Amino acid sequence: MAEILPRMTDRLIPPLDSLGEALHFLRMSGMFYCRSEVTAPWGVELPAMKGSMMFHVVLSGRCWLQVAGAEDQLLEPGTFALMPHGEGHRLTSERGGPTLPLEELSEDLESACYSVLRHGGGGAPTTLICGAVRLDHPAGRHLVSFLPSLIRVDPSDSPRTDWLQSTLRFMAAEAKELRPGGETVITRLADVLVVQALREWMAQDSSARTGWLGALQDPEVGRALGLIHREPTQPWTVASLASRVAMSRSAFSARFTKLVGEPPMHYLARWRMYVAHDSLKEERPGLGELATRMGYQSEAAFSRAFKRFMGVSPGAVRKSGPVAPLSRA
Repeated sequence: MAEILPRMTDRLIPPLDSLGEALHFLRMSGMFYCRSEVTAPWGVELPAMKGSMMFHVVLSGRCWLQVAGAEDQLLEPGTFALMPHGEGHRLTSERGGPTLPLEELSEDLESACYSVLRHGGGGAPTTLICGAVRLDHPAGRHLVSFLPSLIRVDPSDSPRTDWLQSTLRFMAAEAKELRPGGETVITRLADVLVVQALREWMAQDSSARTGWLGALQDPEVGRALGLIHREPTQPWTVASLASRVAMSRSAFSARFTKLVGEPPMHYLARWRMYVAHDSLKEERPGLGELATRMGYQSEAAFSRAFKRFMGVSPGAVRKSGPVAPLSRA
């Protein structure tokens, strides 16, 4: 009876939003944004920004976007284009037109994280908001690794994209006249735009239903992943996770491994290292305290596991401190 009750109770609890919780780890820890006021003919080549997501929002006019691995894209008012991997790319007034490297163009720096760029030959005008956001949380980077080189959202994509236009109008108003707190407002709006763009892509692209992203949406495995993500320091075992999702131990282990690509306990150990990495950057606890919190019997065992999964020692991560804002200053 004691074994049956938890399962019956568990069925009464609403399913975890595993995918939603994964998107939580996309919180932006650094940002630089620019209001670009350009006139035809014009062309800008933007460098790659490793570890960042880059985006462009067209407020008025139109332009062409060229990203390696994707077809040339015509961006028009209301279009939101996201480069999840921070790859270098080109923006031009005409398809295939000449470009100048961004670093050769002059910008008016309004603050350490905000600038205004004016460039072009005096013809048809285009206005964009361009941004770069850094993902410091390893779990966020893990999610981003499954995304394509380019995600775009247009106003006509679905009835749900009303959010895009209202958010863009708000962002445009803030960027046009930077008022006190304007940087914070635009940063939060960028958070919304990025997460909403990913939600639209996941709803429409079949590749979002395979691999780790697909596993998050599986009723049983997705619930187990949600439990791990929500309570990583719990003493989970394959048996206890299987019990929580009402599966046999062997069936759960096989299904989890097939969908996620690694066994449950290996995934749990890696996710704990993600959480530990975040704690080291933000809270900077003692290694012994963190080792105990993550379920390790000794600081040495924790340090070995951390370096195996993260490729760097926990001490080095703690010394680096919180992530610094992106800056062009």
